[in-house]
Amino acid sequence: MTAIDVEDVSRIYQKYSARHRFQTFKSSIVKGDIFKALKPDELVTALDKVSFKVKEGTTFGIIGENGSGKSTLLKIVAGIAKPTSGRVTVRGKVSALIELGAGFHPEITGRENVYINGIMLGLSKKEIHRKFDEIVKFAELEKFIDAPVKTYSSGMYMRLGFSIAINVNPDILLIDEVLAVGDASFVPKCLDRIDDFRRRKKTILFVSHDLSTVEKVCDQVIWLKEGKIQAVGEPKRVIDAYLQDIVEKQEEDFEERQRTIDREKEQEWQEERRENRWGKREIEIAKVRLRGLDGKEKHVFSPDEGMIIEMDVKSSSRIQDFVFGIGIFNSQGICCYGTNTKLEDFEPISIEGEAKAVCRIEALNLINGTYYLDVAIHKRDGYPYDYHRKLYSFLISSLHQDEGIVRPKHSWDFSPQIKMKTSKKRMSDP
Repeated sequence: MTAIDVEDVSRIYQKYSARHRFQTFKSSIVKGDIFKALKPDELVTALDKVSFKVKEGTTFGIIGENGSGKSTLLKIVAGIAKPTSGRVTVRGKVSALIELGAGFHPEITGRENVYINGIMLGLSKKEIHRKFDEIVKFAELEKFIDAPVKTYSSGMYMRLGFSIAINVNPDILLIDEVLAVGDASFVPKCLDRIDDFRRRKKTILFVSHDLSTVEKVCDQVIWLKEGKIQAVGEPKRVIDAYLQDIVEKQEEDFEERQRTIDREKEQEWQEERRENRWGKREIEIAKVRLRGLDGKEKHVFSPDEGMIIEMDVKSSSRIQDFVFGIGIFNSQGICCYGTNTKLEDFEPISIEGEAKAVCRIEALNLINGTYYLDVAIHKRDGYPYDYHRKLYSFLISSLHQDEGIVRPKHSWDFSPQIKMKTSKKRMSDP
């Protein structure tokens, strides 16, 4: 049976000009531009003909970048907002945890807010009284329940809101990214309760940027981009398509930044290139390309991806003493890795004319950030033919929250006396 049926839903907002924001009705009449002042500058489409069905008893995830329409969609399903066109059919009692502290009155106590919110969600005063201690205990607010809500931290807001939402025993639970502000010790409790809802065959609509959690708890996932559905289906397939799109966007942004630098700082860039390149170029590095292991040129990599560093070189005469070298540096100038053909026991014989040298790295194993590349050709005694210092850059884009420089392949194991669970991001091989 279908619990939520979204049919051809669109939501259009009117955007008004900032120049009219503080204009009064009287001043509009005096100036004679009242109709111009009230006219929207443009229409913004938050959702564009979105259709999908959520089966009863399933957990359905919604992913997408900020501004993609996720929260708008959840508000429409919850009945907080109305669609401009289309229809939403919801079968069952709904509890929504959408905006942090939505429905809370800041001037009154947490106790009073529990009763007010419980009544808003369809409980009687008697039912709230019976569930009150459980709500407060789950929210870990025993010491603060009689304090005004305005004194609560964002984490306390989230705990109380979540606790009320799950204790009204809804048929359908709507959750929108509120776990992002949760205390580290409280988030696993929330995920346990979500798992409990799943075991009891409740329907959950779950919006989150935490893709590892989405993949773990959801039966199906929908990906929204600029208000339109890009994909819907099995979680890993949809999440992988979404991540690929993010990488492509990062690649475009990276290239655009490089073009902007080239346009705006051409002279400074040329001076920097002169400053960061030296050698008499008896052997010259004519061009450097960064590629993925599939051979495609790129500048954005994930930690577990490999990289091909390709150097086009040329020598006007036959030379027998030469070494190829590379170095990778992070944005703080720390050398993350460096090697050359001499260190790796390659014995040069000769080079002449145009040639190509390729260094293949099977897995970068670096953490999030921007990195810079040195490439060089020099004699075995260090005399530089052509040295390029940090003239090339690339980006590591990762969902993992690591510190340091490298992300080595690793895993955790625990003896039976230690109880652990992977409730959020799994600490496993990259």
